[in-house]
Amino acid sequence: MVHQTMNSRISSAPSASRKSSNMNRVLRGWATLAIVGMLLAALLAGCASVPAPTEPSAPPAAPLPPPADTADTAPLPPPIQQAKSRWVPVRWAELPGFDADALHEAWNAWLRSCERPGAALAALCTEVRQLAIGSAEDQRQWLRSRLQPYRVEALDGRAEGLLTSYYEPVFDASRLPRPGYAVPLFAPPAGLGNGRTWYSREQIDTLPAAREALRGRELLWLADPVDALMLQIQGSGRLRVSEPDGRVRLVRLAFAGTNGHPYNSVGRWLLDRGEVRDASWPGIKAWVARNPQRVQEMLWANPRVVFFREEPLDSFDAAFGPRGAQGVALTPGRSIAVDPQSIPYGTPVWLASSGPQTQLARLVLAQDTGSAITGAVRADYFAGWGTEAGELAGRLKQPLRLWVLWPRGQ
Repeated sequence: MVHQTMNSRISSAPSASRKSSNMNRVLRGWATLAIVGMLLAALLAGCASVPAPTEPSAPPAAPLPPPADTADTAPLPPPIQQAKSRWVPVRWAELPGFDADALHEAWNAWLRSCERPGAALAALCTEVRQLAIGSAEDQRQWLRSRLQPYRVEALDGRAEGLLTSYYEPVFDASRLPRPGYAVPLFAPPAGLGNGRTWYSREQIDTLPAAREALRGRELLWLADPVDALMLQIQGSGRLRVSEPDGRVRLVRLAFAGTNGHPYNSVGRWLLDRGEVRDASWPGIKAWVARNPQRVQEMLWANPRVVFFREEPLDSFDAAFGPRGAQGVALTPGRSIAVDPQSIPYGTPVWLASSGPQTQLARLVLAQDTGSAITGAVRADYFAGWGTEAGELAGRLKQPLRLWVLWPRGQ
């Protein structure tokens, strides 16, 4: 998912197959005792008998490699240069809050990254899967033994950057236009892409040729044009859709392309004109309520338009966010968007940020990007969906430090 910018816990439950395996072992144990009893009886009676063959047990899982220097006293490797960042090796003790994080929450995101791992991290995925049911101490020891932390710095040496947040809005929508639902959300028009810019937001609203090109591309209809802008800025959303037959279905609109124009922040547009002093989404909404006659002017300040594709939401998909730029589903509170020229997709990252909105020190996975997410120490934190996540995403803007956790010896 490509978005612009402005804790839920998902733990692994024991699977049915694991329960079945436990029951099979119990039954085989009773069967073995029965066979032993029969053999003893046969021997006592002076008879010879051959026990029936038993089902071979499954081979044990491959053991994890022994821990390396968990005392963290080995010589540090050299720095690693990326296109937009420099990674400086550090001791684990530099990572604030490392011993307190609930690592199992991050493991859900890491398992997702292992669906499409980068070359440097793919070799770790077998061990990552084994540790999905490990204890926090097992996971922490494995991280220390297999990975080397590197502090992420800009090329000029700056180690502090900016953290923002994004989320999936949840709105009511209609399958067909009707009174109160007159704001369309579009699928990509024919011929979009190939590096060309298409009609701007203002042109789409005013030029007959642009509207004709989008005829029949309407996916859903919203009640509020500002909600439509919010959905486009976040890059995806969950819609409670009223269908023509009266049913209400929950679907996801996921990012499917843009018109190629640059993103301009409507919050910055309002600040530059002295219209607001609070450019958060609550502040913008308050300005809209006071100035309904100027909403169109504000919307046209951002020429970028996002197009969508509709995806169903079953119970499993609903527990995760949309697919990020890595191509895997995002995990609330454990996925971040980064500049891939600073941090490759799929990289485990230690994130630390302190500010008036929230205090964060946790393991996250770099799984997405966004047009406003550029530079070395820059991240957009996926907060989840709904009102609470939206309140965090609308206000989170605070200092940030990042450490990548990279395989030793690479």
